[in-house]
Amino acid sequence: MAGGITDTGELYSPYVGLVYMFNLIVGTGALTMPKAFATAGWLVSLILLMFLGFMSYMTTTFVVEAMAAANAQLRWKRMEKRKDDEDEDSSSGVSDSDVLLPDGYERAETRPILSVQRRGSPNIFEITERVEMGQMASMFFNKVGVNLFYFCIIIYLYGDLAIYAAAVPVSLMQVTCSVTGNHSCSVGDGTKYNDTDKCWGPIRRIDAYRLYLAAFTLLLGPFTFFNVQKTKYLQIMTSLMRWIAFILMIILALIRISRGQAEGHPSMAQLSGIRNLFGVCVYSFMCQHSLPSLITPISKKKHVNKLVLLDYILILAFYSLLSFTAIYCFRNDTLMDMYTLNFTNCEIINVAFIRYFLGLFPVFTISTNFPIIAVTLRNNWKTLFHREGGTYPWVVDRIVFPAITLIPPVLVAFCTHDLESLVGITGAYAGNGIQYLIPAFLVYCSRKDTQLVFGSGTVNKHLSPFRHTFWIVFVLVWGFSCFVFVTANIVLSESKL
Repeated sequence: MAGGITDTGELYSPYVGLVYMFNLIVGTGALTMPKAFATAGWLVSLILLMFLGFMSYMTTTFVVEAMAAANAQLRWKRMEKRKDDEDEDSSSGVSDSDVLLPDGYERAETRPILSVQRRGSPNIFEITERVEMGQMASMFFNKVGVNLFYFCIIIYLYGDLAIYAAAVPVSLMQVTCSVTGNHSCSVGDGTKYNDTDKCWGPIRRIDAYRLYLAAFTLLLGPFTFFNVQKTKYLQIMTSLMRWIAFILMIILALIRISRGQAEGHPSMAQLSGIRNLFGVCVYSFMCQHSLPSLITPISKKKHVNKLVLLDYILILAFYSLLSFTAIYCFRNDTLMDMYTLNFTNCEIINVAFIRYFLGLFPVFTISTNFPIIAVTLRNNWKTLFHREGGTYPWVVDRIVFPAITLIPPVLVAFCTHDLESLVGITGAYAGNGIQYLIPAFLVYCSRKDTQLVFGSGTVNKHLSPFRHTFWIVFVLVWGFSCFVFVTANIVLSESKL
């Protein structure tokens, strides 16, 4: 649950952590990126992808620094408490902590411990406890800031669930309607189908979509009312399927291009597509909210920022390869919102198993993640309204919170299955807050608290490479500017309709 300190878990090497981060970032957003690339133009898309990757890396280092500051403060509070306990128990007032702490210091939270940092506790900023972003917000923000944090994370998780709830029925509808209808193997051939077109006999495509949505909700929705955990074997299975699917799509597109069968002629720039591309890229680089769970178990964190940079370079190269092979292999008007559906066409691949595997790939992977995200959102709602020492009635705890978690995203998915827009809006608004604004405010407030508690000369060993205040201001200005740009773009686009 966000907002609490949990066990670190089994430690793993930095390179295992690098693989975990890659798997975390490369997810559903990558499947909508080729369509966004084609819509915005290859040059604009590449520039924006590189810039947003850089911005995401910067705020990732901000979160790591804030995690180290939070660990240091937790250690300092324990040292203070231990000293108080020893002072009460010792008649002479002399203890090990008195030797560690100079006599001239006042016993207050604002007391500098620079000498402690130098002599007795060189690893005070070591990241050994998993401090979730909600806990860091509680430590470094005021009450308004904490509420805004939870509002942002809740909106983002709602968007996540709406995307998942729409992606699975869309994939099932596209694949099964092509199999049972008179247009088998034609999903990815550029033929445009309306929601009112027939799927099975009198059943329209939109009816099939909503039937699948209902089945998806009935099968996975009940998990929202219970506690579920992602097991190690489930992670391995979904990661393996993800790698197989992405590698297959890249290879199949490259084969088609090498044979001279490529149909794509992407433009260099189309400004009208930047809004959705921005949201898709932000969503596709999202990892900040999961960094505490990812970074804390790494056994050796000395070069963690360099490893994260390497990860971002690899992810940037992977996204570029996936998107460029897609936009040159397929015409812009044939690229599907969910890129995997382009490979259900018999002309692309004549092996039925591979067609169905890629077409149904989102169904398998997203279905395993949906209950996890739903329980996370439910727990964030509980944390937001929790009062110290209070408990919830059974009906509120077991019925109300799961219901307000599950119903809104299902209603959104019922009203629209435009995945590109869902991903774009989620990334452009809530994703913008989580990826840019919250890390910038966290690192700013944590630096102020660190100076206040430990003294101005204390150096955080996990200090971000972007340590100058200019970078914090730059991220905040960029984040707020993005809100204005995306909102203005939506308003102008709607006014032209």
